Amino acid sequence: MTRERSAVLASGFSRLARWSWQLIAIAAALYVLGWIIGKFWMIGYPVMLALVVTTLLGPPAAWLRGRGVPAALAAAITVVGFLAVLVGVIAVLAPQVAGQAGEIASEAGRGLQVLQDWVQDGPLGVTDSQLENAVNAVEDWLRDSAASISAGAISTIGAATGVLVNTVVVLMLTFFFVKDGHKFLPWMRRTLGGSAGVHVSEAGARAWDTLGGFIRTQALVSMVDAIFIGIALVVLDVPLAIPLAVIVFFGGFIPIVGAFVTGALAVLVTLVTNDVGDAVIMLIVIVAVQQLEGNVLSPWLQGRAMNIQAAIVLLAITAGGSMFGITGAFLAVPVVATAAAVFRYVNEQIAIAAGEAPPAGPIVPPGAPDTGGDDHGAGTPAAAPTEGVTRAPRGTSTEE
Repeated sequence: MTRERSAVLASGFSRLARWSWQLIAIAAALYVLGWIIGKFWMIGYPVMLALVVTTLLGPPAAWLRGRGVPAALAAAITVVGFLAVLVGVIAVLAPQVAGQAGEIASEAGRGLQVLQDWVQDGPLGVTDSQLENAVNAVEDWLRDSAASISAGAISTIGAATGVLVNTVVVLMLTFFFVKDGHKFLPWMRRTLGGSAGVHVSEAGARAWDTLGGFIRTQALVSMVDAIFIGIALVVLDVPLAIPLAVIVFFGGFIPIVGAFVTGALAVLVTLVTNDVGDAVIMLIVIVAVQQLEGNVLSPWLQGRAMNIQAAIVLLAITAGGSMFGITGAFLAVPVVATAAAVFRYVNEQIAIAAGEAPPAGPIVPPGAPDTGGDDHGAGTPAAAPTEGVTRAPRGTSTEE
């Protein structure tokens, strides 16, 4: 028996209305969540940074615990060692920056003169009067903005103080996360109990594996970028080659955008301090390294489990940077990758409930440690299979 056209339309509009209200409710919930995160960002972002650092320090601390070192001592050794490495890097870079600052200043004058000559004599055809007017406009802007610049300098001092305080907080949180983080999922599983505990512990374990795999993979890829670009800077005799290589390394933790910005900085410094030919060579090296990273290293190391569309990455970085500055841009992709891991787990459970075949194989990114049954991995050892879960749920460590 066929239905009337009006009945079909009414049924379709009814479903559309229900979906619309559900989408509005989801959008409102996301808005409220963003508002809450913004209000508590001063508390939230040290916690998130500490979690990121913990993904790097957790495996060595777990290795020490597995060899009989007490949890507190293992955490102290790894955190103090991490801090010593940071201080050592700063101690190595600071004298180089101070010693080569004068050379860069003198070379910058020559490089800027080369740029000025190219602007005037090159294809742009800028006249002396036009260039002088542009320089005068910049000087007038600086003069008119003197008060704002002074206020900004004062606020920068305050921001530096805040950075110091937050660094201490991050280190303290990292110590406690490294020391007791491996107990969290087992505690959550016991507290919730039943299927809720199973699902929360499994989703949390996968999210943690994904976050740790992402951070460690980005660190390895960034190190490769920094080594090759640093070698090129040294060969071209560019001042501050080592500091620039370190900037390239840290910039690699912000996918796509970080590589572009730090690469442009290396080319600009080469252009100003050397010449156009060296800058072109530097540009070719950076493009080649980025192609190696994008087409070989990242797909090979991250694999399909970490496959996130570039458009989503750019949107996440833009949103994070616009809301929370450079810290938000840095944390945006790890947050999206973690959310994607949870979404995949939820999708598996939906497939089971719908009678469909779930995706085969565990969703653990390449480079994540084996978490099968001991405490040497990322802090979420495997347990026996539980009814209603497609993988062996983790987070059942007996270590207290």
